[in-house]
Amino acid sequence: MKKLITSDLLSLEEYDKSREEIKQNLLLHKKNRSIKIGDNVLLLFEDYETIKYQVQEMLRIEKIFKEKDIQDEIDAYQSLIPDGNNLKATMLIMYTDVNERKIMLNKLCDLENRVWLSINNSKKIFAVSDEDLERSREEKTSAVHFLRFQLSDADKKLFKEIDDIIIGIDHKEYNYETNLQRDTMSSLAKDLD
Repeated sequence: MKKLITSDLLSLEEYDKSREEIKQNLLLHKKNRSIKIGDNVLLLFEDYETIKYQVQEMLRIEKIFKEKDIQDEIDAYQSLIPDGNNLKATMLIMYTDVNERKIMLNKLCDLENRVWLSINNSKKIFAVSDEDLERSREEKTSAVHFLRFQLSDADKKLFKEIDDIIIGIDHKEYNYETNLQRDTMSSLAKDLD
């Protein structure tokens, strides 16, 4: 898979001129990479394009223009780009009411370790969570997690050939699953090349 390097990025001035167009294109790209599981969990599957945008936005917001600082930003996000053998996602646990969110983040402790993917109703491939740093404590989980679904060569082959892929969560307080749509499967299959 393609890795992000400094020469892939626009200068702050160039990015500012094209920002709206880039943002609109990215929204279209992300449309088939966003999966809702139940009403309160959203998985945003990352790839080179989503991470490039994220880095460009961080450089813009922080007004970063020194080469070393740009490389530091790239390094902070690089691990979220799939490597051809996995799918990587940002998981958001979303409750609009602040009090409900606080209660549910306590109830949903360890949810990030209960997210799975199944191809053709076979085994559940559980995601590895938060390899960059610990985001949960014993009594509560964080609202944002980073997940990696590691796939074997056989899993990758099946993922590209089968139209029956499910993503779900097995947690005593949150037990949901959703079938992936064809456009989503096609978009995610590109991460496995």
